[in-house]
Amino acid sequence: MSELTANAVRHGRVPGRDFHLLLRLSAPARTVRIEVTDARTERTPPEPGALSAPGAEDARGRGLLLVAALAARWGWCLRPGGGPGKTVWAECGWPGSVVG
Repeated sequence: MSELTANAVRHGRVPGRDFHLLLRLSAPARTVRIEVTDARTERTPPEPGALSAPGAEDARGRGLLLVAALAARWGWCLRPGGGPGKTVWAECGWPGSVVG
């Protein structure tokens, strides 16, 4: 959750607009879905299968790799309703759950 919100602050910030955080708990599926919506449409993350590791000397660029490694699934979509921005989401299961 902290990586997605930090990305929204660093890469999705538009002066005068905030980001939105939504947590959804699904008890039957034993998953937590984290959704972070920001106001920048023109800066989108790569598709989940297109992540690449930064060089050894790069100080940044590992955040979504961490999300991909820790989450069962993750992705992004344009803001629902046609407003400006995008939503980046990740789903995590808890012990004994299967997310797929």
